[in-house]
Amino acid sequence: MARTSVLARATKVEPHGAHHDELAEAGRMAPDDVEVILRGPGGAEVTLPTELVRLLIASAGELARGHTVMVLASEAQLSPGETAELLGLSRPFVVRLLDSGEIPSTHLPGSTHRVVRLADVLSFQQRRERRREGRRQIAELLDES
Repeated sequence: MARTSVLARATKVEPHGAHHDELAEAGRMAPDDVEVILRGPGGAEVTLPTELVRLLIASAGELARGHTVMVLASEAQLSPGETAELLGLSRPFVVRLLDSGEIPSTHLPGSTHRVVRLADVLSFQQRRERRREGRRQIAELLDES
């Protein structure tokens, strides 16, 4: 049975220019100072918990910057191809990263196919960004001398 793409099932929200100002304002709000109430049919109301308010505010900020927002659980399991797509890298390069253990992966039971936790992909991406920033700072120091 073929595995359904995690990225294809993810909720994606595209920015809409007409809402830029409202999104930018919402993105600057402090989650602990905000109350969000959903009102459903018939007037039933639900106050959203702080965790969800934080997600909404962070999403609003990204949308205001013109970025598409994708909602995925950090425990989502991605294929090597999906991992490559998220990181903007080639699939063969990602496979080498998986083989070397740079990005942890596990084999599906009884299969040679691997899956990668989104949390591990994000952790790799953060490490990569920190290294890139460190190299940039070193280059700036060398340019100054």
